[in-house]
Amino acid sequence: RYLLEQDFPGMRIGPEPTTDSFIAVMYGDSEGSVPGNALVVDPKKPFRKLSRFGNAFLNRFMCSQLPNQVLKSISIIDSPGILSGEKQRISRGYDFCQVLQWFAERVDRIILLFDAHKLDISDEFSEAIKSFRGQDDKIRVVLNKADQVDTQQLMRVYGALMWSLGKVINTPEVLRVYIGSFWAHPLQNTENRRLFEAEAQDLFKDIQSLPQKAAVRKLNDLIKRARLAKVHAYIISYLKKEMPSVFGKENKKKELISRLPEIYIQLQREYHISAGDFPEVKKMQELLETCDFTKFHSLKPKLIEAVDNMLANKIASLMSLIRQEESNMPTEIVHGGAFDGTMAGPFGHGYGEGAKEGADEDEWVVAKDKPAYDEIFYTLSPINGKISGISAKKEMVTSKLPNSVLGKIWKLADCDGDGMLDDEEFALAKHLIKIKLDGYELPGTLPSHLVPPSHRKPFQTAE
Repeated sequence: RYLLEQDFPGMRIGPEPTTDSFIAVMYGDSEGSVPGNALVVDPKKPFRKLSRFGNAFLNRFMCSQLPNQVLKSISIIDSPGILSGEKQRISRGYDFCQVLQWFAERVDRIILLFDAHKLDISDEFSEAIKSFRGQDDKIRVVLNKADQVDTQQLMRVYGALMWSLGKVINTPEVLRVYIGSFWAHPLQNTENRRLFEAEAQDLFKDIQSLPQKAAVRKLNDLIKRARLAKVHAYIISYLKKEMPSVFGKENKKKELISRLPEIYIQLQREYHISAGDFPEVKKMQELLETCDFTKFHSLKPKLIEAVDNMLANKIASLMSLIRQEESNMPTEIVHGGAFDGTMAGPFGHGYGEGAKEGADEDEWVVAKDKPAYDEIFYTLSPINGKISGISAKKEMVTSKLPNSVLGKIWKLADCDGDGMLDDEEFALAKHLIKIKLDGYELPGTLPSHLVPPSHRKPFQTAE
């Protein structure tokens, strides 16, 4: 709702989990909704495989279509509110985690939402997060309603959230958590306003980059599936080879299933496969219980060779084709809704801050601090109104900034490139040092509003 800046069919927002449905929010020429049973038989939509989850799920699945600019670039799957308690979990009537896993394998980004004043990770939420195993690179976390607590409480909440997530998600990396208040109402607590704005901007950039990376992500999924299929073939063919031809088939099957962890280790050594490419042992054992091992196929080396050839050669040429196509096409970025509110004008991100300060003022922004800078300048013994690089360096290194940064500042401040600084160039250098010390990035080239007045080229007027 925050990103689209408009209501969509089936949307209900409240303090408790108010939606018990999966809603696919997609672009459409007119506003409307399509129920789940009709959706899974539509050949134009990518949901046909969801029919295997049965009517209990399809009755709680729908597609909302609306003519929204944001949805031209991305589609959003709004999942049901996570519930706590065994009764709630059973009453869904379908395998909630399996459905989440199906979506997780196909989407580009998974966003977990937490409220700053209500942090518990319920059993169902914990199970839901565990179902994203193998998709850790897609997960981002949003700590919402952060304006409802003060700074001290927010630090404690953030720490508690990271601790809780660390217990559920077993990855060595720390998940990226975006802190903010993601709705259009006034902030209840404004002391962290700048933090919320910066965090929202980072989240927007992350979402806006998704359309550009979509083709590479699909190729990545193809490589992942090919590697898993190859490992699967090794496992199945090994089980087939070990089966007796006439007697004791059932006992041998039970023995092979119980020995599956050992078989994995044996195959890892034999074919030099990473342990991370094998399916989960418990899940594989459950699936094999219902299978007839005698109907399994033997290994076909030619097919394995074809997969290896694809991974070694074909994928590389596909990558170069994707890069070529991307360079020829205009950069695709998500527009509309909340994304447009931070792109231009005085409320754009970073406007009036750092190097952008004073961009819309007539007076040179450095002028207000120039008297203080001039005092330092004249203590450095200028000759003919200029100080040498050695004198400037003695003053500039007192900022304790590294030489690589000070070198860049020198390059920007020495407008005429004569290897010396006059009083205006020196004031500019001090201003750029202040920008960096305040935590802002330096510009790549000097913006026109920062150029010292005496170094500005006069406008040429035609006679």
